[in-house]
Amino acid sequence: MLVCTVRDCRLPLLRTDRQMVCARGHSFDVARTGYLNLLQPQERRSKAPGDSVAAVAGRRRVYDLGVAAPLLAGIAEASRAEADDVVLDAGCGDGYYLGSLTGLCGCRGHGVDISIPAVEAAARRYPACEGVVANADRFVPYSDGAFSLVLSITARMNPGEFRRILRADGRLLVALPAPDDLIELRGSGREDRVDRTVADFAADFALIQQERVSTSADLDADTVAGLLRSIYRPAAAGGTVDMRVTFSLDLLLFRVL
Repeated sequence: MLVCTVRDCRLPLLRTDRQMVCARGHSFDVARTGYLNLLQPQERRSKAPGDSVAAVAGRRRVYDLGVAAPLLAGIAEASRAEADDVVLDAGCGDGYYLGSLTGLCGCRGHGVDISIPAVEAAARRYPACEGVVANADRFVPYSDGAFSLVLSITARMNPGEFRRILRADGRLLVALPAPDDLIELRGSGREDRVDRTVADFAADFALIQQERVSTSADLDADTVAGLLRSIYRPAAAGGTVDMRVTFSLDLLLFRVL
């Protein structure tokens, strides 16, 4: 199912002890925590792309407080995930949504993210899910038709690659930050991205369901500071304060045309 990411190779990768190797001899070490780094040097714009350790920790603190539970419930219901699904979370972060979903329905979970700290955290917390470091904006390192369900949860989107790796009867769930998501931290005026996203996927996907799921929570100043780090926004000069914060996602379920 996994394929080699060396330029113009794309041959299947096979497990040999602690490595994944293709027929041309390209090899990739499996980390002690179980994840696989397939990111090529030309696919990164910095030495440490994606979420930082601080960003991952800030988001995890919110998850551990249970704040995202209503969002997870909405994603689980909207995705229609079942035990026989093979699921890819493209931009999985530390694996909260994917790992929780596999625990709820028993599906097989695979996650891809460009951030090593995020994928390493996912591998430690959700060992039943396969974690891969790769740049899914360019190439998703899996074979054609490998998945029955792809998730893109507040992440970058790659319509062509999502269609390639989905089965003919596959589904795609896109979760977009709604205009009021984190409005207390980001401010008002955020774009409603639903229509543009539907248009971006129109060549290969049909929208079959749309809904919005929202919640809010009272967060202490330290949690607010961590949340700001997770969205790469500096705290105000005077520091952070306790506040009530809104979390809101637009959920778009597509089927393959």
